[in-house]
Amino acid sequence: MTAPKTPLLDNVQYPKELRRLEPRQLRQLADELRAEMIDAVGSTGGHLGSGLGVVELTVAIHYVFDTPTDRLIWDVGHQAYPHKIITGRRDRIRTLRQGGGLSGFTRRSESEYDPFGAAHSSTSISAGLGFAIANKLANTPGKAIAVIGDGAMSAGMAYEAMNNAEAAGNRLVVILNDNDMSIAPPVGGLSGYLARLVTGGKFLGLRELAKKLARKLPDPLHRAARLTDEYARGMAMGGTLFEELGFYYVGPIDGHDLDQLVPVLQNVRDAAEGPCLVHVVTQKGKGYAPAEKSADKYHGVQKFDVITGLQSKSAPGAPAYQNVFGEALTRLAETDRRICAITAAMPGGTGVDKFTARHPERAFDVGIAEQHAVTFAAGLAAQGMRPFCAIYSTFLQRAFDQVVHDVAIQNLPVRFAIDRAGLVGADGATHAGSFDVTYLATLPNFVIMAPADEAELVHMVYTAAEHDSGPIAFRYPRGNGTGVALPDTPEKLEIGKGRLVRGHLRGGSKIALLSLGTRLGEALKAADQLEAKGLSTTVTDLRFAKPLDNALIRQLMATHEVVVTVEEGSIGGLGAHVLTLASDEGLLDAGLKIRTMRLPDQFQDHDSPDRQYDTARLNAPHIVETVLAALRHNSARVEEARA
Repeated sequence: MTAPKTPLLDNVQYPKELRRLEPRQLRQLADELRAEMIDAVGSTGGHLGSGLGVVELTVAIHYVFDTPTDRLIWDVGHQAYPHKIITGRRDRIRTLRQGGGLSGFTRRSESEYDPFGAAHSSTSISAGLGFAIANKLANTPGKAIAVIGDGAMSAGMAYEAMNNAEAAGNRLVVILNDNDMSIAPPVGGLSGYLARLVTGGKFLGLRELAKKLARKLPDPLHRAARLTDEYARGMAMGGTLFEELGFYYVGPIDGHDLDQLVPVLQNVRDAAEGPCLVHVVTQKGKGYAPAEKSADKYHGVQKFDVITGLQSKSAPGAPAYQNVFGEALTRLAETDRRICAITAAMPGGTGVDKFTARHPERAFDVGIAEQHAVTFAAGLAAQGMRPFCAIYSTFLQRAFDQVVHDVAIQNLPVRFAIDRAGLVGADGATHAGSFDVTYLATLPNFVIMAPADEAELVHMVYTAAEHDSGPIAFRYPRGNGTGVALPDTPEKLEIGKGRLVRGHLRGGSKIALLSLGTRLGEALKAADQLEAKGLSTTVTDLRFAKPLDNALIRQLMATHEVVVTVEEGSIGGLGAHVLTLASDEGLLDAGLKIRTMRLPDQFQDHDSPDRQYDTARLNAPHIVETVLAALRHNSARVEEARA
C-alpha cells in the first residue's frame, strides 16, 4: 500500500519556499494549488476557468524567476488567484471580492508580488516594458514577465507595446497564454522538444553566430539568410509575426506540462539577448471537470458546490437590463435592416448574443478592441446604417478619442448602449461605470439618456434607433430591473424632455428631487419619508442628462425652495449641468438651494452594490438628510437676515 504524500502547499507561503522544492515535487504542488483554488472560489464566487488554466504556469514562473525582484504582471488579473495563494495571501483567499477582502484582480496595495494593478485587458506588455526599461536605466537586477491571454492580443495596445519592446533587451519576457482562440496547431512532444531546443544556449549561440556571418554577406544573400531562418521557424512554430516585432519566439508548448515549462522558462531567463515571447497552450478550467466541459459558463461563477459543480442561483426575478436591451434591439431589427449591433468581446455580457442568434449577419464581435468598435460604428453610420455600439461604461473609456474625433465632431448617429453604468459590486473600481455621463456630456452634438427602469430602457432603445441627427447614448446598470411590465409597443421619447413622477410643477411643495437613472426608486422612497415629516415633495425623472429639460428645471426652481439632483455617476455629470443652467440664468440669486448628490470623488472598493451605494450616500435616507440639511441652512439664513 502506497503511503499518502505529505502535503506541500501548507509549507509554501511565498515563492521562496516554492523554489526550495525539487522539480519532481512541482506536479504535486500544482495539484494541491488547483484544489485549493476550486474550494476557495466555490465559497466566494469569482473568476474560475482562467485561473485553473494557469496553475502550472503560475508554479513554473515563480519557481524559475526571482519574484518579486523579477516583476510578474498578469494581464487583466482575473487569472491570478493561484498567484495570490502562493504569494502570502492564502489565509485571505476566501475573502475574494468580498467587502474588505482581496480584490478579484491584481492590486499594488495588496502585495509586493502585484507590481502593477490590472483589470482591463492588454496592458501587461506596456507595463512590463516600463519595468524592464526602468531597471535597465538604473542598472538594477530584475526582469519583467508579462502574461497575456490570446484574447487580449486582439487589442492594438499589445502590438504597440511589442513594436517598442526591443529596447528592453533580455529583461522582458512575454508569455502568450493561448487558451481560447486556438491560434496554434495541436501541441505534442515534438513541439515541446523543439521549444526546449531553440531556447537552449547552444542553439542561441549558433544562431547568433550565423546571423553575424550572414551580415557579412552581400545584401541580397543577407536578406535571404534572414528570411530562411525566420520563415523556417515560422512555418514550424508560428513565430514569424512576433519575430517581425523584435521578439525571439518560442513555442507552442504545453502549458500544463511542467517538464516542458520549467526548462524552457529557465532557458529564456538565461538568454543573453533580446526580448522573448513564449507561446504556451493551456485549457480553461483545467483539472475541474464541470469547468472543462463548459468553459464559458465557468469563466465567472457564483458560489458553487465543489462536488457537483452546481452554482448557486438567485430566486427568479425581474429580467436583467442587458437582456432587456438585447431583446428590444433584436425586435426592432426585425423590421429595420439598417440596425447593426457591435460588441467588444462581451456578447453575453451586453445582451448582443441575443441579437446575434437572430441576425448573425448584422452582429459584430470585434474582440477586445473598443477603439476599433467605435470607429467601425462611425463608418457604418456614415454609410446609412443604424449601428448600436454596446460596450461597458468602464471599457468605453478606452475609446474616448474615437468617440470625440470619429463620432462627435462628424455628428454621426452612432448609438451607444452603455452597460454596467454606476457601481458594479464585486468587480470594484476598475469596472465601475462612474464617468460616462461626465465624459460624454462635455461633447457637443451628444444626446445622453438614462432609464429609471427596464420599461424606460425599451423606450430608449427605440428612441435611439430612430435618432438619425447625431450621436446618442443610453446608460443602464448591471443586474436585474425593478419588475415593471415591459411595453408591447415602444414609445419614441421627445429628445430632452423629462417627466413628472410625483407632485406638482406649479408649487405646493418645498422640495423637488431631480433624478437621473435608476436612483429614481430611492428618490421616491425619500419622498415618502419627507411626506411623513410634513414636507411635500415633487419627484421628476429627467430621462436626459443632455440636452437638459431646461423648461422643466426652470419651473421647478421657480416654485420650490430646495432642489436636489440625484445620479449614479461622478462629479461633473447631471448636477454640474443643472448648476450651470441655474448660474447662467441667475436662478441662484433668489436664495434657491440646490444640492447635487452623486458618487463620491474617490475610487470605491469592491463590495455588494447595496453597501457601495450606502457608502456613496445615494440611498433614500441620505437624500432625506440632504434635504433637511438644506432646509435648516435656509432657515438659519432667514433668521440671520431678520436679526
